[in-house]
Amino acid sequence: MKLSILDQAPISLGQTPQDALFASMRLAQAGEASGYTRYWIAEHHDLFGLACSSPEVMLGYIGAHTSTIRLGCGAVLLPHYKPYKVAEQYNMLATLFPKRIDIGIGRAPGGSAEATNALSDNFLQQVYKMPASVDELLHFIYNDFPAGHEFASLKASPVPIIPPSPWLLGTSRKSAQLAAEKGLSYTFGQFMSDNNGPEIIQEYLDNFAPRKKEDYPQVIVTVSAICAETTEKAEEIALSSFVWGLQRQKGEGEGGIPSIAEAKEYICNENSKDVYERLHRKMIIGDPKTVKKKLINSKNMYKADEIMIVTITYSPEDKIRSYELIANEVFG
Repeated sequence: MKLSILDQAPISLGQTPQDALFASMRLAQAGEASGYTRYWIAEHHDLFGLACSSPEVMLGYIGAHTSTIRLGCGAVLLPHYKPYKVAEQYNMLATLFPKRIDIGIGRAPGGSAEATNALSDNFLQQVYKMPASVDELLHFIYNDFPAGHEFASLKASPVPIIPPSPWLLGTSRKSAQLAAEKGLSYTFGQFMSDNNGPEIIQEYLDNFAPRKKEDYPQVIVTVSAICAETTEKAEEIALSSFVWGLQRQKGEGEGGIPSIAEAKEYICNENSKDVYERLHRKMIIGDPKTVKKKLINSKNMYKADEIMIVTITYSPEDKIRSYELIANEVFG
């Protein structure tokens, strides 16, 4: 089973953004050492507690400190940008780090309405144009505009020997339909979705239309997981993630992910049992054997080729240890 990492670059209480970004680099290094297939970092704009607004910059830094793990963004929020600039950025990364670069493509705003307005004009109009923007991005990546097109002679330089691999990310039937229509690999964000993931992915598989003869459908499912030596310890570590989720829903938590002690105190003082249980159901928590079993169940349920794991903890060391324990159990 292939495993990968999705990193949201969260900031813990008492950390600086620099601390969080350095922790992301260490996580990528640990993932590489443990045998993870790829490391993707998310893009967010002016969302408290999340440090990475410019994945293409961070990927250059991480690429220089790793050597084999695939690197990508989860996701480039395409409605904010011109496809040509995105192609240039990721061609640049693919030139620097051959055979290692992915482009995860998404349509979400990734921040507040104010951040969206500051980033781009007519965001909703650009969302409606998403299929055409994806086409344009793919033409720039593969350098295959049809003859006579206004961009036929334009290259997204530097042109790498091996182009970056595009993936479409989403949580809905609409994203799966677009991935199938464009012949793209698809990543379903189970950790963010209340939709029927297996049905959505089956629709993608049934309707996949290859862009080139050698194209075939590929599926990554992204799940939230926390692993520790014992299930009791994993549950305790997970409290910080639960409480931070509750705080963010209420517009609190500006200071970052709370410590375990602070999370315990918050739970005792808050009547949030229903929300706590809902968040708990969406996560995989346990000792290595328990987590492995649940990851295999998820892989089979979703017909996934790969499982991508997002882990939110207060301590960066607990996060790295979680990924290491999972890898040791799954890879032997």
